[in-house]
Amino acid sequence: MPLTLTLNHARWSASWGMTLLTLLAVTAFVDLGRWQWHRAQQKRVLATAFTAGNAVPTELEARATAALPRYTQVRVHGRYDGTHQFLLDNISHAGKAGYDVLTPMLLADGRTVLVNRGWIPLRSRRQLPDITLHADGELSAAGKLDDLPVVGIALGHVAPSPGADWPQLTSFPTMADLSTALGRATEARQLLLNPDEPLGYLRDWHPGGLTAVQHLSYAVQWWSFAALALVLYGVLNRGKAQR
Repeated sequence: MPLTLTLNHARWSASWGMTLLTLLAVTAFVDLGRWQWHRAQQKRVLATAFTAGNAVPTELEARATAALPRYTQVRVHGRYDGTHQFLLDNISHAGKAGYDVLTPMLLADGRTVLVNRGWIPLRSRRQLPDITLHADGELSAAGKLDDLPVVGIALGHVAPSPGADWPQLTSFPTMADLSTALGRATEARQLLLNPDEPLGYLRDWHPGGLTAVQHLSYAVQWWSFAALALVLYGVLNRGKAQR
């Protein structure tokens, strides 16, 4: 028996199947909107932390990168290992495809920090770009500590190939992947080299992913779909009462 309401000469009637389907759709749209809303709040927190990370660098010393807040500004001292570098594939800038260049730095205490020296554009898939590094002796590097970029689907993850020539091409790797390729452990976070530091490429750093405003716009869209579903449910099931 359908759900029916009659008022004067108007009659409204909807099947239970359509009612259940509408309720499920509205619930899903509202939940998706709430999820986007919470993501916007998280992105605001990240943006605040990223801006706070513009402070004067402090010495990393013996502290582990994982023990410090994300985007902490630090300075490290050591030697670049220009022989074993990584090219992070599928990194875009201003709508153009390219790579981030990850270079290991061997610290005086034996640890390894991966320094992201910036972005370079993709010229050709047939030949990797020349990222030869001429840096002899000990030097310092300052920048923000950050996590490696992540991808939403597993198909985007391509670890470095064992035994491949250097520099090694990889797509959204984990630190474990890079440690395995290097044959030694690395610190848990990369160092985003500051724009005023030498030996780098394009460094236009900002928190990855969508902005808080973009997440909010998606939240409004999902909630609009919920409202539209209710309107259509009411309109499509409205008719005239039979005399």
